[in-house]
Amino acid sequence: MTMPTTPAVTGGARIWLRVEGAAALLAGIWIYLTQGGPWLLVVPLLLAVDVSMAGYLRGPALGAALYNLAHNWALSIAVLAFGIATGAPAAIAAGGILVGHVGMDRAAGYGLKYPTAFGDTHLGRIGKAS
Repeated sequence: MTMPTTPAVTGGARIWLRVEGAAALLAGIWIYLTQGGPWLLVVPLLLAVDVSMAGYLRGPALGAALYNLAHNWALSIAVLAFGIATGAPAAIAAGGILVGHVGMDRAAGYGLKYPTAFGDTHLGRIGKAS
């Protein structure tokens, strides 16, 4: 699979996607904090989601699959909805962290991964050019 050399999303649409990501990051942090999550754990928990990148140690296909599992809106919203439906503050807080992490990545320009390489994303190629 060959990736384009320019971002898949450009111009104003790319800016809006980043703004949306930043808004989701703030919303996720707010959700986490309203559930009693301590401020001191916000950054470590947001970064903990990236443990899913460990799959890249076994290759880009597995890496992309595990990364995409943890870095999508569907899982984030499902965890959040589960927490709300069951009245479980810890699940709501976890959903908030997941929403926040996905938002953080989108705000930084990181997208879902293709199985070709870590830098091949649905938002375009990231990292140094090969």
